[in-house]
Amino acid sequence: MAFQTLIQEYLQMPVVTRAYTTACVITTTAVQLDLVSPFQLYFNPTLIIKHFHVWRLLTTFLYFGTIGFNFFFNMVFTYRYCKMLEEGSFRGRTADFVVMFVFGGVCMICCAFFTNLLFLGQAFTIMLVYVWARRNPYLRMNFFGLLNFQAPYLPWVLLIFSVLLGNTVIVDFLGMGVGHLYFYLEDVFPNLQGGFRVLRTPNFLKEIFDGRPIDPDYNPLPEDDRPGGFNWGGGDEFNDPDRPN
Repeated sequence: MAFQTLIQEYLQMPVVTRAYTTACVITTTAVQLDLVSPFQLYFNPTLIIKHFHVWRLLTTFLYFGTIGFNFFFNMVFTYRYCKMLEEGSFRGRTADFVVMFVFGGVCMICCAFFTNLLFLGQAFTIMLVYVWARRNPYLRMNFFGLLNFQAPYLPWVLLIFSVLLGNTVIVDFLGMGVGHLYFYLEDVFPNLQGGFRVLRTPNFLKEIFDGRPIDPDYNPLPEDDRPGGFNWGGGDEFNDPDRPN
């Protein structure tokens, strides 16, 4: 019964979240079982350009290191905030969410050519967290039951936690930088005088991902109340008098 419930929950995950988290788990597990080597997956411009190892452009986002606390920590945050974005501000706009993935991936790959970053999965997770946090500025967050803060500070809290785990800050700064660029292009610049939407979703993606009409009776849960992770950065609604209705 528990297995059937798990399968049901898995199949109910939104499509992009399910595809990405599944790919991450499969890739990391394959390395753990010695089916593939991290040396076959990491980002290497020379091998990509000279030897056409184009798969490295993708696998650099899928491997999160050996299975342990750091892996599960990243997976929880990846699943949680990817799911909340897809079911929240991107509900009914799966194609736009795919464009966000592509935009973030391309930007990080371009930066990786000038840095010594081998794997970009953690940076991608931080990008997802950053965009969600900026779109939910009035939520109060709780981190491990120790810290209380508003959602926009969550990426910075994760950066500090990452440093305590011994990780390089470059990865987190890259994720926040790309996340901020996406947020500015999508949420800020189009609303400025003379602004316009820079990122446009191709029609063929809309036909693939958004072909089905939205159920008018669907009533999504508030983003902070949806399942999808431990109370690591969980949110409680913050009633701000200046919050727009």
